[in-house]
Amino acid sequence: MQKGHLYIVSAPSGAGKSSLISALLQQLPPGKARVSVSHTTRQPRPGEQHGTHYYFSGVDEFENLIAQGLFLEYANVFGNYYGTSIPMIEQNLAQGIDVFLDIDWQGAQQVRSKMPDCKSIFILPPSLQELERRLVGRGQDSAAVIAERMAKAISEMEHYHEYDYLIINDNFEDSVEEIKAILLAEKVSLKAQQQNHQLLIQQLLAKS
Repeated sequence: MQKGHLYIVSAPSGAGKSSLISALLQQLPPGKARVSVSHTTRQPRPGEQHGTHYYFSGVDEFENLIAQGLFLEYANVFGNYYGTSIPMIEQNLAQGIDVFLDIDWQGAQQVRSKMPDCKSIFILPPSLQELERRLVGRGQDSAAVIAERMAKAISEMEHYHEYDYLIINDNFEDSVEEIKAILLAEKVSLKAQQQNHQLLIQQLLAKS
């Protein structure tokens, strides 16, 4: 069985990251890819289900997992822990499932240090004006919050060069196709093909 690939996807708020991942998964064969479900110590919100949106746990349980080194990456955000389970990731990859990590650049740095074979994708908006238009179009935030999000976005985008692939999300459909192209390229990379077809390659190169 061909082992799955681990992909990090990062972007500033409003660049369209979550929508792109969702559209991508709908176009891929069922069971071939999924978004990693994080662990968290925050309380479930209305409609959220354990194991679907998050794995909800207590602080003591989460910190015990940290002590055991079972998180690929984790962070404390406003008093709540969030983290990505190593066993969960490895189980999916072993089953040939591609896994997407929807995390920021800081989490990406942690993941690369532990799983250097992962591939990372950074998504940029076509312009600052378009990014602000998208944020305003959500109708969820005040002008002050929008300004704060824009400032944070610029800070996040400064880390784009740390990633393997860069996508400018100007045309949504084109961006989805570009991510699909990345997945295909990784599946037929020299390293992947050597691992998946080792016996065939040995037979082809065998001297009679």
